[in-house]
Order: sequence, then C-alpha cells, then structure tokens
Amino acid sequence: MSVPQRYRGRPIEELISAGYYDPETRTVKAIKGPELHVHSRDWQLEGPLRMLFHVLDPMVAKDPKNLIVYGGTGKAARNWDDFEAIVDALLTMDSEDTLIIQSGEPVAIWRLGRHAPRVLMSNAMLVPKWADWKVFWELEAKGLISFHQMTAGCWAYIGTQGILQGTYETIGAAADRHFSGSLEGRLVVSAGLGNMGGAQPLAIKMLGGVALIADVDRRMIQRMIDTGYLDTWTDSIDKAIDMALDAKERRQATSIGVLANAVDLLERLVRDNIVPDVLTDQTPAHDPLSYVPQGLTVEQAEQLRRSDPDKYMAMARESMKKHVQLMLELQRRGAVTFEYGNNLRKQAYDAGVEDAFKIPGQMEYMRPLFEEGRGPFRWTSLVGDPNDI
Repeated sequence: MSVPQRYRGRPIEELISAGYYDPETRTVKAIKGPELHVHSRDWQLEGPLRMLFHVLDPMVAKDPKNLIVYGGTGKAARNWDDFEAIVDALLTMDSEDTLIIQSGEPVAIWRLGRHAPRVLMSNAMLVPKWADWKVFWELEAKGLISFHQMTAGCWAYIGTQGILQGTYETIGAAADRHFSGSLEGRLVVSAGLGNMGGAQPLAIKMLGGVALIADVDRRMIQRMIDTGYLDTWTDSIDKAIDMALDAKERRQATSIGVLANAVDLLERLVRDNIVPDVLTDQTPAHDPLSYVPQGLTVEQAEQLRRSDPDKYMAMARESMKKHVQLMLELQRRGAVTFEYGNNLRKQAYDAGVEDAFKIPGQMEYMRPLFEEGRGPFRWTSLVGDPNDI
C-alpha cells in the first residue's frame, strides 16, 4: 500500500505499507501470523498492538470509522491522532517500558521494569460529584475524555462470541429457577441486537426457547443474520409475534428479529395480552444519546442527535419511561422480567417511574453463578489461528 507523505519515517509506516492500516479510509485490519512487528520483538508489546487492531477490524467493531467498538459509543482510542500515537509507542517501546493511557490518549511512557505491565490505562474516570453525562459530554467536546465501555477501551473485545457464554449462563439460570432448566416451549422477548445484545437470540435458542428480539437498526439485524446469531427477521410486528407464537406452540427452538422499536413491540404485547415467559432488554439505555426514542428511525435519530441533543435526550428519557412501564405491566401479568445491566431502570426512575426497581437486574441470576466460580471466559489467539483455541 502507498504510504502518505506525512507518515513516512514514522514507526506506523510499516503497518500502513503492509496494509494493516489505511489512514485515508480509516480502515484497520487485524494483524495475524507469527511475524512480530514491534521493534522489541517482544510478545508482551506485540500482543496489545494486535488487540488494538483486532477490536477495530470491520468484522469486529460496530462503527470502526469512528473508533467505536461496541456499546453505543465505546471507543478504542479517543481520536485517530491518539490511535496513531499509541501504535507508534507500542512499536518502539522496549521490554521494560510501560505505556500510560488516559481515556484513549497516550500520555506517558515510564520505565518501570520487566515485571510491570506494558500498558496501564484508566478510562472515563470522573470524581463522583461530577460523574454524570452532562459533565462527561462537556469534557468529551473539549477532547479531554471519551467513553470506552468495558472491553472496547482496553482492546479486549472479541465480538459477540465474547458475551455468548455469559448470556447463555444468565438466561439459563433464569430457566433453572423458573422452568426446570429448559426454555423449550417458552417465549423470551427482548430488544437490542448490537454487538452485546446480539448474543441473546442464539443463547435463547441454545436453551431450547423462542427468541423474539426487536431492534431499530436493520444493519444490526443483518449482521446477526450473517454471523449465525439470528435465524430470521421481519419488519412487521404482527408477523413477528405470529411466528414466535407458532414456534412456541410447536416447541421449536428458533430466533426471530423484528425491525421495530422496543416500545412499539411491548405496546403490542400488552394490548393483545401476549405475556412472554421471560422479558429482558439490552438496548443502549446507559447512554440517552445512543438509545433510539420511540417514533424515530435510525436516520432521524442520527440527525436529531446532531441538531438538538437536548431534545433528543428528553425524547429518549420519555421513551425509556414508557419502556419500563410496559415491562412492569408484563411483569404484573406473569412474565419473568429482569434488566440486563443497561441502566434502563435508573433512567426510567429518574423520569418518574417510582417502582422501576421492582424489576430485578441480571445479577439476580449471575451472582449465584459467580459465587460458584462460574462466569464468562474468553480465549484469543494472537496469531489468529483457530487451532490455538
């Protein structure tokens, strides 16, 4: 690949020339094979370099052009200049150096010795008094902080497969408690088919159940179809419900995506008194600027975020309020209901739903698993060889 003039002579030039990074199109490709690229010839530095490139590969990241890996706006680096500076540092450090990263920006290289970490980072940290979205967004607009989710900023994200076991175990624990260990002939309703929520349909199917999952973004639905996590989809709520109820009656394990807002789907279920056996949610409610309010398409949401973020957040909170009210109603009618760690209950509570926390969180089912020493485990091959796993 031709290397732009401004990168010639920089350490990153080698990776651009090899085709692992295209600075013109902002395309990053996972580095595979046994050849080392770091000047130290040390896997303790080559490893983090490959992890960074892997999470931004288009096959892995949600929005790689904007450095977003997953979870709404969870980023691998603060901006592209910082990404390139991190890469230059990892390429040229030696085996006793430690790279210090603050919210996606490299700030120092300290010589701490062979037994210290090669990379030490702290992401999106705010003093509690100022730890709210308003302050965060003000700092983000000034280029002083960025959001990194759990495994985006530390480059440990390995795609939807990384959360599949945890999702399977959690929903499986609910099945153990309420349905004698199987979801056969049971309907599980949720929303969110992003890089984390996308594990839901396959996990539910593996447990023998029928998954009905809403998402407003057709791209996310298609991605889960293409990767085998979702069996089929429709843009009709009525058709999706009919398909799900038919599969439930036939006790056929399957997964159905519906191109719809979660609130629209739940409204239809409440109206027709269709009570799912299990009800949860994995929309990006942790961030009101990522949650798509009822009544907006993905394209309309993107436009409104830019033009009037305050109006957008007000609409999102009103939608989340309704979302939780509908979940509470289905819970009262008998659905086993829990929030899946996305802060939806707190958003609704702040919007005036006083009984939002009558819905338990997913730790209701995960905590006993952790007490037994069970939890999500992840394996990775730094050379990209499936035979290593």
